[in-house]
Amino acid sequence: MAKCSNARQIYVLRFFIGLAESTFYPGMQYVIGSWYQKSELAKRSCIFHGSSALGSMFSAYLMASVYHLDGVHGFRGWQWLFIINTVVSLPIATLGYFFLPDVPETTRAWYLTPAEIALAQERMQADGRANRAPYTRAKFKNIFSSWHIYLLTLLYILYNNGGGVSGQPAFAIWLKQQGYSIPQVNAYPTLTTVVQIVTNIIYAWTSDTVLRGERWPPIIFSAIMIIIVNTSLAIWDIPVAWKWACFILAGCSSGVSGLIYAWAQEICARDNEERALVAASMNEMAYTVQAWLPLLIWQQQ
Repeated sequence: MAKCSNARQIYVLRFFIGLAESTFYPGMQYVIGSWYQKSELAKRSCIFHGSSALGSMFSAYLMASVYHLDGVHGFRGWQWLFIINTVVSLPIATLGYFFLPDVPETTRAWYLTPAEIALAQERMQADGRANRAPYTRAKFKNIFSSWHIYLLTLLYILYNNGGGVSGQPAFAIWLKQQGYSIPQVNAYPTLTTVVQIVTNIIYAWTSDTVLRGERWPPIIFSAIMIIIVNTSLAIWDIPVAWKWACFILAGCSSGVSGLIYAWAQEICARDNEERALVAASMNEMAYTVQAWLPLLIWQQQ
């Protein structure tokens, strides 16, 4: 993308990026749900989700830094961002090819001994996690006649779109209107990401320990927080300090994604194919709605 010279080239490349990455998040949540028991699952799902937040935060700091590279070796600052992202991403992608373990019943991970693989399989059996089975007409009927795929997908759609303020550039646009510098506009919104990471950890550990595996209390708490934030920002004519607080506290909602996925993995534990299909449906439908909803809500003249 660093060498793109027009918008059409960007659109084509973004299409292939989306095509390649669309399976990654739900696929990883499915793999995590194939290795960890209920008492461990929320923490692992949320750690994975938190790592994506760390990545976006690092990217923001990177943007603030590479802005000063504008003009070096004939490249603009935004081009340097893509070049550096490539340098960082390629080794990680290569390592993923060799280290991702698949699921316990099919894994050929070189770093796991036969005894460790057998233990992982026994742990999943003890936790009621079903092994793989063929997709049949009867299985599809069971999946699509169950409430799981519909309500869990709806829950994730509401989470992903209701809490979208933390993923939209509204904070950055407001900062720019207030006269902040470009590095500041890139850096300050990462405070929202810090809140997301902290609440992500709190949700996971309290759910697995204090709440004894209950997933809904942190989800309800995050929903209440985002209602307060969205209502305040919709009013807009509020004190500047509270506006700052609302933009930053929006991260309280974003931190619950891993917990929702952990809950879905547990609910669908007795049917492996349902577990995989529900995980994919949650992610894909949430972003499908996110693609057209802003066009409907925020129409511009």
